[in-house]
Amino acid sequence: MRKLLLASSLVFSSLAFANDAITIEEPFARAVPPGQPNSAAFMSLHNSSDADVRIISATSNVSNVTELHTHTDVDGVMQMRQIDAIDIPAGGTTELKPGGLHVMLIGLNQNLAEGDSVEVTLNFEDGTERLLEVPVKHVMPMMNHQHKH
Repeated sequence: MRKLLLASSLVFSSLAFANDAITIEEPFARAVPPGQPNSAAFMSLHNSSDADVRIISATSNVSNVTELHTHTDVDGVMQMRQIDAIDIPAGGTTELKPGGLHVMLIGLNQNLAEGDSVEVTLNFEDGTERLLEVPVKHVMPMMNHQHKH
């Protein structure tokens, strides 16, 4: 019985540690004009542990729906797609940035103006979560630089 309790506490300790191992740098949400229904949040996620960490969902106080997204090339056209998770490799960094992985804020319930801040909660596969206070910044939209020959 004692071994079972010790094993259980070690598993619980490693689960609680996964969230603590993630350092979040330079988070920001995209400012959008009044009436714009959607925005996105971006950041750099560094995992200092020796185990992969996975974000499985997110929530926000400014959107009706919050989803994990990526951009995918579909027949030469970049399209946003919802994904099930964002992986942060052991000892590695995952970038959430315009044109790549991001947290999509859908159905905004308030305007997002530069200088505001929003709450974004990242939910990890181990059951832990991280509440972030994310500044809203003006970001130039992605330009489509495709050249057809």
